[in-house]
Amino acid sequence: MTMFGAQILTLLLLVPVVGALVLLFVSERRPALLKGVALATAAVEFLLSLPLFTGFQPGGAAIQFAANLEWIAPLGAAYHVGIDGLSLLLVLLTTFLTMLSVLASWSAVSKHLKGYLIAMLLLEAGVIGVFVSLDLLLFYVFWEATLIPMYLLIGVWGGERRIYAAVKFFLYTMAGSVLMMVAILVLYFMNMRAGGAATFDLAALGAFARTLPYGTQVWLFLAFFVAFAIKVPIFPFHTWLPDAHTEAPTAGSVMLAGVLLKMGVYGLLRFAFPFFPQVVVAAAPYVMALAVVGILYGALVALMQPDVKRLVAYSSVAHLGFVVLGVFALTAQGMTGGILQMINHGLSTGALFLLVGMIYERRHTRAIAEFGGLWKVMPVFAVLFLIVTFSSIGLPGTNGFVGEFLILLGAFASRIPFGVLGTAGIILGAVYMLWTYQRVFFGTVDKPANLALKDLNAREILTLAPIIVLILAIGWYPAPFLARIEPAVQALMALFH
Repeated sequence: MTMFGAQILTLLLLVPVVGALVLLFVSERRPALLKGVALATAAVEFLLSLPLFTGFQPGGAAIQFAANLEWIAPLGAAYHVGIDGLSLLLVLLTTFLTMLSVLASWSAVSKHLKGYLIAMLLLEAGVIGVFVSLDLLLFYVFWEATLIPMYLLIGVWGGERRIYAAVKFFLYTMAGSVLMMVAILVLYFMNMRAGGAATFDLAALGAFARTLPYGTQVWLFLAFFVAFAIKVPIFPFHTWLPDAHTEAPTAGSVMLAGVLLKMGVYGLLRFAFPFFPQVVVAAAPYVMALAVVGILYGALVALMQPDVKRLVAYSSVAHLGFVVLGVFALTAQGMTGGILQMINHGLSTGALFLLVGMIYERRHTRAIAEFGGLWKVMPVFAVLFLIVTFSSIGLPGTNGFVGEFLILLGAFASRIPFGVLGTAGIILGAVYMLWTYQRVFFGTVDKPANLALKDLNAREILTLAPIIVLILAIGWYPAPFLARIEPAVQALMALFH
């Protein structure tokens, strides 16, 4: 296990790339083989990631499964990877959702299938690279690498306004990336000028950043913050997200909501917090205010949406607002809840996009007004949608409750008004989700096209079942997940005292 443990993260980065290379040599005229290779690759990747969870020692070293090799020696850049409580569950979420996304695409995508599956696997490799990199240059390379496959997934396989949505997504993220690159280079050269070694190492540059004058720290924090805030997205940097979600193919929306948005919060926790703790303390009330605005704004706009996919997209703005509220409360409960809620949001919103995709394949519309009474026609679909809806609104017994409860505890302990407003956001979330459910599933079936709808098939149930199991498992027994998050949270909290 020791030898395998040291190589496991490298394997996780290589397997999707190897799978993508194999797909290159499979003919486009053999769709079944293409899908089989992609699904096998994603399934192997998921199975390879499971030992990270079972082998992770909550009371052990901060960084585990580490590998550190020289990469670009003249620059001091290294291939340095490892995971801790911040990244462990995010890596597992990535491998899990990629596997389900490939399965969900089985009948949904036929155009340029080979390119689509290659983009999915390369996106997986890039996202995992972001979560495991402990070298800032390596992190930046993987961060940028995720842009291209996501841009293609939206721009080639998306809806009618896909080009507009893809370009908007690319420009927003690229603008943030440039700011982050400038901040990384400034840190790198300032460290060398102060007599330090040429290095992009996370721990070394973090220790140096904390010694800088406060004014310099403020500017560097702002550069990192804007880059990550765009990715989250924190209000008012959110305007690219509803368009990207609405136009992306189903699996693209699942990956975007499930894991790509988490890169922003992860970046804040991995870089902004440990590098500039003094500035984070000063900025916390302002960022919490933005988070609360995002929660309330996202919920109110979701309430007005006639398109169910766009409604779920705006719900992501609200849910990620909760995550940001939790981590910037700067309390152990809030931060732990925020990290767990990233996983919960990936599961519940990923499942919502899968469900919306399944009904869109049947009716070729996402307009809420086009449905009604679906409970009578598609009972299995209705039950699964109800469980995911309960998860999304944080009903006790589901995963959403655990995360939101911890976030609100942290928010009330930090600043009571923000806790009160956050609670109002939860009520609004229940309103728009339950009202949508009522309009789609209850009442009479008054559209003839809905009478002919077929319920979920075995493949679709198999796609959703693992998410449902996790929603209930985390809701009833969150201890194994929280135990792996808490040591990393304690290490972060120590920087603020």
